[in-house]
Amino acid sequence: MPYAAITYRVKPGHEEEIAEIFAGFQRVDTPDFTGDDGDAAGRLLGTGVFIKDDVLVRVIHYEGDFAAIGRHMAAQKGVHILETKLAPYLSVRRETDTTTPEGFAAHFREATMRPIAQLTVESHPAGAGTS
Repeated sequence: MPYAAITYRVKPGHEEEIAEIFAGFQRVDTPDFTGDDGDAAGRLLGTGVFIKDDVLVRVIHYEGDFAAIGRHMAAQKGVHILETKLAPYLSVRRETDTTTPEGFAAHFREATMRPIAQLTVESHPAGAGTS
């Protein structure tokens, strides 16, 4: 089951204010999401949010079609509330209008970090290195 990471560049020195914003986040209406055709496309398994100085990272644990997650999140009221509250703390104003589902999905794609390693217990060579 893969992970994805979404980055935000934020103004340093506002970690507590940003933590409060995420503490009040309204979760998605359902962890299950669909594709463009309306068929099941996957499921959100978990999310973690981390901040250090001017970098905020949201890690998403999911199964299924990652592109469909952006569309699913774009339709969530809580996401738009969070984006509005977070805007004053962003170090660079977004060029994409995230108030529309299309704009949010575009931002979601643009802010996704490139994965370079994803290790799971399923991919672990059983018994290797044990004595």
